[in-house]
Amino acid sequence: MERERGGVCSWRGGERREAAGMLLPCAVRRPLLRCIILSAISLWIPAAARNKEPYAMRISCGARDDISTKPTNTLWYRDFGYTSGKFANATVPSFIEPPLKTLRYFPLSDGLQNCYKINNVPRGHYQVRLFFALIADPSFDSEPTFDISIDGTQIYSLKSGWSNIDEQSFVEAYVFVTDSSFTTCFHSTGHGDPSILSIEILQIDDNAYYFGPLWGKGTVLRTAKRMTCGSGKSAFDEDYGGNHWGGDRFWLGVSSFPDSGQPTSTEHNISQTSISPNFYPENLYQSAIVGDDDQPDLSFQMEVDPNKKYSVWFHLSEIDSKITGEGQRVFDILLNGDIAFENVDIIRKTGGSYAALVLNSTIEASGRTLTITFRTKPGSHAIINAIEVFEVIVAESRTLAKEVKALQNLKTSLGLPRRFGWNGDPCVPQQHPWSGVDCHFDRKIVKWVIDGLGLDNQGLKGFLPNDIAKLQHLQSINFSDNSLYGGIPSSLGTIAGLQILDLSYNQLNGSIPQSLGRLMKLQILNLNGNLLSGRVPANLGGRPLHRASFNFTGNAGLCGIPGLPTCGPHLSVAVKIGIAFGALFALLLVVLCVLIWWKRRENILRARKIAAAREAPYAKARTQFGRDVQMTKHYRPHEARNNAESGSNLLS
Repeated sequence: MERERGGVCSWRGGERREAAGMLLPCAVRRPLLRCIILSAISLWIPAAARNKEPYAMRISCGARDDISTKPTNTLWYRDFGYTSGKFANATVPSFIEPPLKTLRYFPLSDGLQNCYKINNVPRGHYQVRLFFALIADPSFDSEPTFDISIDGTQIYSLKSGWSNIDEQSFVEAYVFVTDSSFTTCFHSTGHGDPSILSIEILQIDDNAYYFGPLWGKGTVLRTAKRMTCGSGKSAFDEDYGGNHWGGDRFWLGVSSFPDSGQPTSTEHNISQTSISPNFYPENLYQSAIVGDDDQPDLSFQMEVDPNKKYSVWFHLSEIDSKITGEGQRVFDILLNGDIAFENVDIIRKTGGSYAALVLNSTIEASGRTLTITFRTKPGSHAIINAIEVFEVIVAESRTLAKEVKALQNLKTSLGLPRRFGWNGDPCVPQQHPWSGVDCHFDRKIVKWVIDGLGLDNQGLKGFLPNDIAKLQHLQSINFSDNSLYGGIPSSLGTIAGLQILDLSYNQLNGSIPQSLGRLMKLQILNLNGNLLSGRVPANLGGRPLHRASFNFTGNAGLCGIPGLPTCGPHLSVAVKIGIAFGALFALLLVVLCVLIWWKRRENILRARKIAAAREAPYAKARTQFGRDVQMTKHYRPHEARNNAESGSNLLS
């Protein structure tokens, strides 16, 4: 029976009293004012917690705008938080489902697993519900079946024919959010594209559905069956006007069991309802299935998965006005033939009629059927108001957070195709690890770690990032037969446990990092078929003599070990940098000299052209004058004759 716990005010040497849920003044040895203040605080905090509305997030998948649905004007936020997928119009297969018109589906080309991740979710206890639907398109005529996980724990597998069974059109689970984010993933099983109508994340009381030592943050409760008995009318808590801290449970209405029971109901008020931590609505206890004279016992069967634990909750209230005292209705409750509760007398346990009683028991199913029997004592008729059955699922441990982040960065750097679907947690659920990723459970840190990467021959066209070294538990890396470019990160030399490194047949360039020589456990190193250059580190060259297999062939620029060309004088990095700077300076000097010569030559040619242009008229005039003088000499004969006579006189 659930009872609301009152407040407590206690000090050493003091006295505590409670009356009608209020604390009376505390006793002596402490100042009265301090006691009154502390008492007021103890009263105010629970009231504030009860008055505060719980966190609620409802997503209409595929919707571009926020939507409100009738009759309760429930707000559904537009679609967000998804990793991939496409939106389409929805065909809703069940009356249970919210009246939404769109969905999001995830084709196989987007990968085997796709997720919704919702951030900034307050830490706490949550009811999570996912509704499924069919794509309203004749080309999608198949009913998809797929697996569903929440925060790395697989909670359900859709079965064939789910769209024809009302209760199978959704899955509901109770989980704890511990890191301010919530992730739900859909894992393709090769039978159609997963299609999601809506997601609900509703905060509930932190202590809701406590069922014993197994309960807690390491446990997930999946709703296997929830029904209200007697009325035959299905309803949500919201329809009942339930407290929001109880979530918004769906109650499937049944008027009787297949082989037993008759419906009964009342309009009488029911006490001890809508109280912490489960906040069951009063309407739930105003109808029931009861036995009759012909069949006083009641029996109900449901299908379960073998070797799984189930938490069963029974809701009882004496609503028959003919039953007025103790001992008038007494019965046992049996689970698969074993007594779970003996001599149940509702009036004795609750103190009277029209009061709610909740009983809980846990059973491990050995077969595929859970049989619940209400076996009466002589002269009694059994009664039941409602039943809840939850599968108890141990939550998976998650992968080490820094390694998940390193893989996400690696996904981007490698240019991983979408078909890989690296979404959610790489190692869990264990039924659906990431393709190309090998995981190992580290019991010391109680986390999954990455110990192998196998992405050979996958058409990768990216590069190896430095933070691949954050995957410190790696033992094997195989990225061969791709088109990876860039250098080999020197940080790989810090992965102490690495045994296999195969980067063959890519387009890697640069030199082999000296740090790889520090990998003492390295047994296989394949760097052949790349564009590597420089000297092979000496501490790698001799390793094959110690049962290791190293391959450096197919790199024209590598040298320094048997089977490769001999290297020239070894130059340190500083010397190489000095030579490079010297060569660059010499080149610049030559270029400068050529420029100076060319400039000087241009100046000389320009000067000659200017001089030639200036002297041309004077030279022409001088030449004409010379010709005139010669002509004069040739056409003056009288001077020649006089000269001859003068010459004769001189000779004589």
